[in-house]
Amino acid sequence: MKVQEDTIAAIASGVGGSIAIIRLSGPDALPLAQQVWSGSKKLGAFSPRTLQLGELCDADGTQIDRAMAVYMPEPRSYTGEDIVEIHTHGGAMITRLALRTLLNAGARHADPGEFTKRAFINGKMDLTQAEAVADVINAHSEMALHTANRQLNGHLGRKVDEILAELTEVLAEIEVRMDFVEDDLNWKTTEELTGAVDRAIVHAKELLSHSEEGQILRNGIRLAIAGAPNAGKSSLMNLILGHDRAIVTDIPGTTRDTLEELAHIRSIPVHITDTAGLRETDDIVEQHGVKRSYTSIQQSQIVLRLLDATRALATQPIEDGHLEGKKIIYVANKIDLNPTPGFADELNAPVYELSAATGGGLATLLDAIEEAAWGHPHHQEPDVAINSRHSALLQETLDQLALALPLIPDEEFELLAINLRTAIDAVGKITGQTVAPDILDYIFDQFCIGK
Repeated sequence: MKVQEDTIAAIASGVGGSIAIIRLSGPDALPLAQQVWSGSKKLGAFSPRTLQLGELCDADGTQIDRAMAVYMPEPRSYTGEDIVEIHTHGGAMITRLALRTLLNAGARHADPGEFTKRAFINGKMDLTQAEAVADVINAHSEMALHTANRQLNGHLGRKVDEILAELTEVLAEIEVRMDFVEDDLNWKTTEELTGAVDRAIVHAKELLSHSEEGQILRNGIRLAIAGAPNAGKSSLMNLILGHDRAIVTDIPGTTRDTLEELAHIRSIPVHITDTAGLRETDDIVEQHGVKRSYTSIQQSQIVLRLLDATRALATQPIEDGHLEGKKIIYVANKIDLNPTPGFADELNAPVYELSAATGGGLATLLDAIEEAAWGHPHHQEPDVAINSRHSALLQETLDQLALALPLIPDEEFELLAINLRTAIDAVGKITGQTVAPDILDYIFDQFCIGK
């Protein structure tokens, strides 16, 4: 149901490119655009969705730019409302003047995400698709982009709708049975009702199993490279990044502060921290660096415990308390110097051999990082990648269905109906069928303006 009565405007493209797009949406999009843009024919006289060349002028008739304009009437538009887009040259001044002219003509500046919010309100997409718009924009990797595009095309929403349909059918039967207690109609058996709820549980658990994948694709993981001075931590960071980010010398203690960079390892966004060498020192500056290193280790999910293969393990200590609960990957560096470290036996753990100088062993190490990130070997794109909001609602659904199941054999239909309604409400919030306005405001406030 349409609830928007005003017309909004915003810059819908990045400022500074060769072309800028200013978008209008709402009932007065066309007349407002006609006030500021004119071409060989009046805007709207051509076939819809046809670009026209003309002049964009301010209220005094002063030309701002020669610009293209296109009119997209409702309902076949992104928002489901009348939309006009004006395509100007991409200069920052031109773009600002064009937007200011439209605002002075009577448009309201759009809130963050308001175009997509209107698309949702007008039934052009469900809430999972609206969220996917932001995921597409913010994707850090091809895997994240592909997964976001599937969600934008309705893949996740269809799976959620299957759960909703299953539960709604069960609830409908239960409510009819409570209304017609004395009638002997063709009711489903309790086994059939149980089977339907079980199917919904299986589908919900399947979606929930992708929660960690969704978190990783959207937010990435934090990885710290930790070890003694001169073990090759900065060299390893540079090797993974593919360029020289950290200063590398043969002098122990060269890195005195933590360095953080974003890398993409097997399509996973990885926030890598190169830490200062871990050792006892009287140097005040280096002490602060070591303290920051341990903080970075504690904040990381994965720690690359880098060892110098030319030195004994006992000379490369690290405070074990900082490694508790972390996924640790042991790496023996400088293997190109032909040492025989034997660290695996001493550590009773796999040790990956590497030469940060030559790159030898890097591919195997990246495989290990990928497996540690996912928690298992992972060679395929996830079918879906649910976010934390979806996860919480799916868990709420499963909790309610767990309470509902034992009520079916005893035909405790009144209590069963309460649990089913609560579960249906939770599932409906995922796609936006039952979501509250304040939740919508929170979701769309995370968008950038113009989307």
